[in-house]
Amino acid sequence: MKRFLALLAACATILGLTALFGPQAVAATGCKVDYTVTSQWAGGFQAGVKVTNLGAPVNGWTLAITMPDPGQKVVQGWNATWSQSGSTVTAVGIDWNRTLATGAAADVGMVGSFTGANPKPTAFTLNGVACTGSVDGTPSPDPGDDDGTPVGINGQVHVCGVHLCNQYDRPIQLRGMSTHGIQWFSQCYNDASVDALAKDWKADLLRVAMYVQEDGYETDPAGFTNRVNSIVDMAEARGLYALIDFHTLTPGDPNFNLDRAKTFFASVAARNAGKKNVIYEIANEPNGVSWTAIKSYAEQVIPVIRAADPDAVVVVGTRGWSSLGVSDGSNESEIVNNPVNATNIMYAFHFYAASHKDSYRSTVSRAAAQLPLFVTEFGTVSATGGGALDRASTTAWLDLLDQLKIGYANWTYSDAPESSAAFQPGTCDGSDYSSSGVLTESGTLLKGRISTPDNFPTS
Repeated sequence: MKRFLALLAACATILGLTALFGPQAVAATGCKVDYTVTSQWAGGFQAGVKVTNLGAPVNGWTLAITMPDPGQKVVQGWNATWSQSGSTVTAVGIDWNRTLATGAAADVGMVGSFTGANPKPTAFTLNGVACTGSVDGTPSPDPGDDDGTPVGINGQVHVCGVHLCNQYDRPIQLRGMSTHGIQWFSQCYNDASVDALAKDWKADLLRVAMYVQEDGYETDPAGFTNRVNSIVDMAEARGLYALIDFHTLTPGDPNFNLDRAKTFFASVAARNAGKKNVIYEIANEPNGVSWTAIKSYAEQVIPVIRAADPDAVVVVGTRGWSSLGVSDGSNESEIVNNPVNATNIMYAFHFYAASHKDSYRSTVSRAAAQLPLFVTEFGTVSATGGGALDRASTTAWLDLLDQLKIGYANWTYSDAPESSAAFQPGTCDGSDYSSSGVLTESGTLLKGRISTPDNFPTS
């Protein structure tokens, strides 16, 4: 996004190891737990824990895990408040995931240490009820196995030729929305809003815009990393792809944040390597910098991701605010003639429909024959994020992207006081993200386009 007035910072997710009392919880009537060790090293490990409520809705939950080896200790955790007493590790739901509807799941995780063996725990309780994978002895299906979701159908995506392809090696187009800066609009991203995006908008992906400067990542690396991971988990639980955006804007040279990028991507790639829904965008909008410098940055960050997550797609920002250089008077030829030395990558293109028209569309049409492109951000208005919606230009852009099977994320799935926002101001203070009354003109247009059938090829 080109610019936004600083707002009050959203309440940060509080993670820690201090034992806290959760809200008064009702008894669960059935639950299922999937415990996965995502990585392990000498004396340490990282584990993901997915708890699925198979019975009546619970408002406030406590998951207890019995560690089978006395040497296993929790060191830190995310998406819950973690504590340990003896061999019992406890995770208590936090504000945005404390309610679990029937069939809903919470994805939490931890880093632990061990001194002997590191066997997987097999005993779990949710609000005191053993998680056996059934209700009253009747096995229940895992909601995560729903093949009707974008991730369920397409699986791990990859680049083939100039296209993004699914597990069947068929080109696909992913359509979705981008968050606004999560330091300003964290309250907009919760179970209700992501449910609406998946079920009512019928979107395929959610882009997670984590600003690095502007009261973002540099102010609290651990907190912002945890918040990104929590949104990734919410997307995964609903079968949506998550595009993790390292939102660099000012300064425009991504090399200014090279060390921060390496630290951030090493962490999120290790933590999310076992997921099929994650795509990495390593530099949002490089500006005032050469393609050579951007390429150098990419060739230093991509190996950090690959070391932990060798299969994920990586999107590289381009010159001139990710315009393939057009906004700097250049074009795609500089990338075609000097591509990033890496595989399974795509190149970002951004546009704002009222500001970027025929010459930009011509460049994309031409470049798409030689480069794998992903429109990781676009707006229906001017490049400032404001002004009137340009319906004709937006429609021309979306028709072109559909024709070329280029995926996109619209700026923005928020209630920001600007015309690019999908929701009316104040929407994120409530729980309604679906009715027509909460949508702006831009939101109405985008929901209408995104909710049309995907028809993903499977053979």
